[in-house]
Amino acid sequence: MSEPGPEVHERAYAKVNLVLHVGRPRPDGLHTLCSIFASLDLADDVHVRPAADGADDIRCPGVDGPNLAAAALAAFRECFPSLPALQVQIVKRIPVAAGLGGGSADAAAVLRAANRIAGDPLGPGRLREIAAALGSDVPSQVDPRHALVTGVGEAVEPIRLPELAVVLAPQAEGLRTSAVYEELDRAGGWREHLDPAAVRAIAEADPSTWTLENDLQAAALSLRPELAGVLERLRSAGALAALVSGSGPTCFGLFGDLAGARAAAEAVPGAIAVRLRAH
Repeated sequence: MSEPGPEVHERAYAKVNLVLHVGRPRPDGLHTLCSIFASLDLADDVHVRPAADGADDIRCPGVDGPNLAAAALAAFRECFPSLPALQVQIVKRIPVAAGLGGGSADAAAVLRAANRIAGDPLGPGRLREIAAALGSDVPSQVDPRHALVTGVGEAVEPIRLPELAVVLAPQAEGLRTSAVYEELDRAGGWREHLDPAAVRAIAEADPSTWTLENDLQAAALSLRPELAGVLERLRSAGALAALVSGSGPTCFGLFGDLAGARAAAEAVPGAIAVRLRAH
C-alpha cells in the first residue's frame, strides 16, 4: 500500500443572506434569485489528501445521509478523470441544515482542494460552472467573499460591505431547503421581477438605511412559527435588522460592531456573535 500524498487544507465559510429576493420558478423548477451573500468569520475546516487505499473516503461527523462534498468530488472527477482517490475530512463548525450555506461551502472547498491536488487544471470560472450543478449557494463559495448573487446562483459579483457583526441564533432542529421552497410556491411568494441594481444599491448605502428582506422568511415562519419569537428577541437586543437566513431556521441580527453583537448574544439562548469577513 502506497503512502498518501500531502494534505490540502481549505476553509469553508458560512454566509448569511442580507437580502434574498426570489423569482418565479422556471420550467426546470429552479428559482431565480437576487441576493447579497455576506461571508462570515465562521468556517468548517476541510482537509483533503490522496487516499491510501485507492477509494474515496469522505468523513463529516455529525452529517447523516448524502453529503454535497461527495457530489462535488464526483463532479470534479467527471471533468478530470485522472484525479486520484481522495480522503476528505470535514471538521464542522457551521450548524447543519441551518440556512448558513455550510454544506455548499464544504462542497466548494472540496472543488478547490481537488483542483489543487490535480495541479490547478481548472480556473475559477470552470469551477463555478461545476459548482452551479450542485446548488445555488455553491458557485459563490468557489471564491468565498461578499457577493451579489443572481440567476440561479451561477452569476457572482464580488461586492464590499462595511465592517459589521451578526448574532447567529441556530436552532436544534434543521429545516429542509426543499420544504421551504415548496411552501413558497404554495403561497405564490415569489417576485415577478428581480432588480439587481436596486439590491446592489443597498450594499453601497449606509447600513443605517438598509432595508433587508428575505422572500423565504414567510415560508420558513409558516413551517416553524416559533422563529418569530427568536427574531423579536434579536430586535429587542438592539439589532439593526433581524432576519431568517436563507431557508432557515437560523435567525440572525445585524450589529454595528462585534462588542455590541457579543453583548446582544448573551440575551439570546444559544446565540453566537461573529464578524463579517474583512476583504
